[in-house]
Amino acid sequence: MSTSHATLKLVPITHAATAQCSTADRPSSPRHLSTTPIATSESPIAPAVYHPPTSGPLSLLPVSWIPYAELSRYDKPSGATYLFLPCLFSTLLAAPLTSPITSPITALSTAALFYAGALIMRGAGCTINDLWDRDLDPHVTRTRLRPLARRAVTPFQALTWLGAQLSAGLVILLQFPPSCFFYATPSLLLVALYPLAKRVTNYPQFVLGLTFSWGAILGFPALGLDLLASTPHLVAAGCLYASCVAWTLVYDMIYAYQDIRDDPKAGIKSIALAQAKHPKTFLSTAAAAQVGLLAGAGLAIGAGPVYFGGVCGGAAATLGYMIWRVDLGSVGDCWYWFRKGAWFVGGAISAGLGAEYVVRYAGWDGRKVEGVVML
Repeated sequence: MSTSHATLKLVPITHAATAQCSTADRPSSPRHLSTTPIATSESPIAPAVYHPPTSGPLSLLPVSWIPYAELSRYDKPSGATYLFLPCLFSTLLAAPLTSPITSPITALSTAALFYAGALIMRGAGCTINDLWDRDLDPHVTRTRLRPLARRAVTPFQALTWLGAQLSAGLVILLQFPPSCFFYATPSLLLVALYPLAKRVTNYPQFVLGLTFSWGAILGFPALGLDLLASTPHLVAAGCLYASCVAWTLVYDMIYAYQDIRDDPKAGIKSIALAQAKHPKTFLSTAAAAQVGLLAGAGLAIGAGPVYFGGVCGGAAATLGYMIWRVDLGSVGDCWYWFRKGAWFVGGAISAGLGAEYVVRYAGWDGRKVEGVVML
């Protein structure tokens, strides 16, 4: 399918660009120049015959457990990373806004909880996606050997596994302040809608973005900030959320190009097909929107030059470079940039947000008075 992560969002609960993110290292040859699909043991191109993993964490599992781990894409963590990063962004954005300012230990422990939730709930989202797509996946080269598609597990077994993952996600969610439960719950509707979107619209990545970016809201209530009680905070969270939706359009369009030949045969719609004539123009437009919305979030909270240079400048530089270099005609290169983009772009944004937090926490911007950030 042309989606990278069927994602769920409870803590964050979602699918991220659709649950197939991954971990292969880039080969020494420049993939961005390749026009031939590159198949490796960890690439998204499925071999003709299924072979159990012989390396990596999944190879250590009992044979009967492997299909469930594959169903949750535990061997391909990029999806969980894309689901986690909006949560990290909002945590770092909200941390300097609390009174007193959030301590580094609290910020780190909150981020760790979000990552645990992202890992579990991304797996649940992938399971939901594969249940919906079990009759479509056998017709797409990259997905034809997924556990449900190859009948390694039954739909009932997948549903049972889904229930276990949702229960674990609920346990994580309950570690946050009670208000997080109410902010997180609406995303469940989007989780259910995403697999259907691939069947009725050429822009399912937009629905994915709405779902996958929900964590951009959750960092505020996780640190005790009531978004409905502060207009600047609400505007900042809204801009951050919208920027993450725009980012999803970028990275999942690149991801969707892996399946651009198979999707029409399977009746699957995608942004890659809709924008096939001018793909990089669309990618550049979405990237520009992302940077502009990040700037809007900073303006809403009165951020300083470190924020605009690090967050907005870092996002613009990394997005621009990625869009320039990616070879959309190469399955291997699309896979490489999809994986790399998580920490290449997301890392730049996180570093800028972290730097802004440090500046405020240390009082170097002159606004910290007795532990309170003056906005």
